[in-house]
Amino acid sequence: MIHVLAIITAKPGMRDRILEAWRGNADAVRAEDGCIAYDAVVDVRDGGAGFAQFGADTFVVVERWASMEALRAHAVAPHMKAYAGKVKDYTANRAIHVLDPA
Repeated sequence: MIHVLAIITAKPGMRDRILEAWRGNADAVRAEDGCIAYDAVVDVRDGGAGFAQFGADTFVVVERWASMEALRAHAVAPHMKAYAGKVKDYTANRAIHVLDPA
């Protein structure tokens, strides 16, 4: 199994627009062969001192895939290309971390 943390940083004030597009695409991703989990998360409000935060313009997509092959197929899926086109003008940065279980 492969774990993915996709850290998406929007241009200032654009996170909600990206999340709206993400939500519109999520069911198609979850239906892909090999998708085990696909969820967007944001910082906890009032988490308290001592906890790091990504900030108001960032969200993280927490994913699990059955294999690298499934993840590679996801990356080139037509609905992912369409999603990328919808959010490109709102996105400042994205970092995709692909991880093995320890």
